[in-house]
Amino acid sequence: MEGRYSTKSDVFSFGVLLLEIIAGKRNTDYCKERASTNLIGYVWILWTEGRVLDIVDSTLCQSYPPALVLRCIQIGLLRVQENAINRPSMLEVVFMLGNETPLSPPKKPAFLFNENQDLPESSTSGGGSSINEVTATSISAR
Repeated sequence: MEGRYSTKSDVFSFGVLLLEIIAGKRNTDYCKERASTNLIGYVWILWTEGRVLDIVDSTLCQSYPPALVLRCIQIGLLRVQENAINRPSMLEVVFMLGNETPLSPPKKPAFLFNENQDLPESSTSGGGSSINEVTATSISAR
């Protein structure tokens, strides 16, 4: 968002990319019927409602193992969590993708732009979310 690269921004980007591949849509695609103005918010709503497989690209015609796709969606959501400290590293993601170890439930994602409603916390996330502080600095010419 600020043009700065970091390991955590790379982690976030991979999560967005993973969700875009599964959905067959860009994060910035917008549909008036959706409760969120971006893909991350829409996936999060479906996750909290227990309908997250509804996001899978319809051109796949359900020719995929649902458990594997669900795991990939969960990994994508773990990578876009609001608090960067909670996002798994790429090494952890490779391990998650290659093994069937239990995954922790994702917490509310960052960058949810929602015009009409507050997005719910995951019922399995343990509640609570962080609020990112914004500091504005005014520079005046003297």
